[in-house]
Amino acid sequence: MANTLKFGAGNWATKEGSTLAYNDSNSNFKPLPFNFSRASKATVVNKDGLIEEVGSGQPRIDFLGNTKGALLLEPSRSNVYTQSNLFSFGGNVTSNNSLSPDGTLNASKITKTSSSDQFVILPWSASLSTSTTYSLSFFVKHNGDDLDLRYESNNYNDWGATPIDDGGVSWNALFEVRENSVIASTVNNCTSNVINFGNGWYRVVVYVTTSSSITPTSPSNLIRVIGSDTKQFLMYGAMFEQGSYSTSLINTQGTIQTRLADSCSQTTPDGVIGQTEGVVYMCFLSVNNFNGSSGNLFEIKEDNNNRINIYFSNGTPRLFGIENSSGVFNQALSLTTGSVCKLAIKYNSTSTKVFINGSLSHTLNGINNIAFNDYSFSPNNNIDYNEIKLYNTALSDSELAALTQV
Repeated sequence: MANTLKFGAGNWATKEGSTLAYNDSNSNFKPLPFNFSRASKATVVNKDGLIEEVGSGQPRIDFLGNTKGALLLEPSRSNVYTQSNLFSFGGNVTSNNSLSPDGTLNASKITKTSSSDQFVILPWSASLSTSTTYSLSFFVKHNGDDLDLRYESNNYNDWGATPIDDGGVSWNALFEVRENSVIASTVNNCTSNVINFGNGWYRVVVYVTTSSSITPTSPSNLIRVIGSDTKQFLMYGAMFEQGSYSTSLINTQGTIQTRLADSCSQTTPDGVIGQTEGVVYMCFLSVNNFNGSSGNLFEIKEDNNNRINIYFSNGTPRLFGIENSSGVFNQALSLTTGSVCKLAIKYNSTSTKVFINGSLSHTLNGINNIAFNDYSFSPNNNIDYNEIKLYNTALSDSELAALTQV
């Protein structure tokens, strides 16, 4: 067998417009660059664990919770909170007071001045579509005091929903901020998530779905700060985006800002693929969930009429094979969200087999006489790519079980 393409696994080389894979068969190094594009700036967590902004066209290797790094590919998203780091609060706000997740003094200290609940106000002005999921988030850090934060809308009419809690709010999620953790303890009419960014910083996320379209006049979301007076916490990086999962931070300073989609593909040279049997191997992390995911996770093809790809249908990943314009298989895959997945697809004229995390998952029809010559990744899902390999022979089942063992 020959491992004809290696990509990632802690070995990353990037430059504007390109990220490097390689073939080192027979100790003969051959660079195999992937073309990369993104027509905007974007942020990423660097090796030091800090949020860093990179320029247009620069591939992003993300080290959030992963010392080896992963290629970060994301769809286009916009942050409609027009001031991501300028907060209005009923108590005291000390801006640019503390080190934020990007390592500079631009986090705000929020201090209560009343024993009653006080509110951080997050205004937004974009129109929202009906039956659409949105992700709302901010970064929080304990600053000597235990307290609770409730992320909520200020007017249930804005969300087209029936009020379910005091104050007539249509959704809310409660987060308990403690010295070494932030816990999502109560969720009403929405779902939530907490992501550890290190250095005591946590990103709290709420996912809400509209029941009608919203054309607001001056709506806002609220962070209800619950606790006695003088209690305080640190806050940074508010974001409000359309989508069923949160993406990398988009900073705003007065206007809505958009990060455009990443694209990464390769027309693979002769000798790497092109044969009619082989193995595609991927190790990736599902950052949160697949809800709302669309498009391809990956695709390997000769042309549009002869290809194998994993795509998403209503958030469900499916393996699809087409030969001479006719469907060969279309199989739903069971991929666990929020964890590392090692997946291998073996194809030849006899069968197509799928191995996931050390076990044979599916045996499907074979693919005949397709000389695959193009390989691409898609940003239209919630996945970080840790490692990619291509083999120009169909490995044995035992080899595939070992290759995908977690």
